[in-house]
Amino acid sequence: MDILFAVFGAGLAAGAVNAVVGSGTLISFPVLLATGLPPVTATVSNALGLIPGSISGAIGFRRELRGRGRLLLKLGAGAAVGGFSGAILLLALPASAFERIVPVLVGLALVLVVLQPWISARLRDRRRANGTAPRKDGGPLLIAGIALASVYGGYFAAAQGVIYIALMGILLDDTLLRLNAVKNVLVALVNAVAACFFLFAADYDWTSVGLLAAGSAIGGQLGAAFGRRLPQGVLRGLIVAVGSVSLVQLVWH
Repeated sequence: MDILFAVFGAGLAAGAVNAVVGSGTLISFPVLLATGLPPVTATVSNALGLIPGSISGAIGFRRELRGRGRLLLKLGAGAAVGGFSGAILLLALPASAFERIVPVLVGLALVLVVLQPWISARLRDRRRANGTAPRKDGGPLLIAGIALASVYGGYFAAAQGVIYIALMGILLDDTLLRLNAVKNVLVALVNAVAACFFLFAADYDWTSVGLLAAGSAIGGQLGAAFGRRLPQGVLRGLIVAVGSVSLVQLVWH
């Protein structure tokens, strides 16, 4: 019974953290390993179980998603292709395949999140000087970046949201809260695409999936309600703090 409560609680916490920042996988995944699940089975079960939380978080930010339909379609297409590719790689490659590159990606994303206000200001100044306007969809560079980040998301997903926010923060002229809302939709999409593949090609534990799903759905709503009240500077600091903890865990894993 204690194990069941632990998995449910991990789903609740992961759903809340994912809605606000991302990196909830680093809460739920170790708990699944502690229950005795093999690493790949734990990864697959985690991906399936956190889908309701990602959807719940996206619904919680629905106000910030108004008028973003075209952007979501373009970025979502890249995210879906990347997520499916990552799911295939999870079953095809050894578990250690991403161990070296993932900390580098997360570290770079954190640097970009910290520097994003300065970089965005410089880009705005350059556009004013050139008389050009920012592209509302971020252009091919953002779509390609989201697709590549989603390959990693379909593979493991720890700190995936931090990478998304870093990419969008540099290439889109929008508030951090609205970017976070878009991030939640992309994470939900990648998890769903990967899950569709896992349902037919991988082993998973339905008890863990169900407990994580119930907990993460509640956590997603709680996280969204909390995240929408945070000032932009505080939200940025929280993203950097949680991402830094994630980076330490990835390096010392």
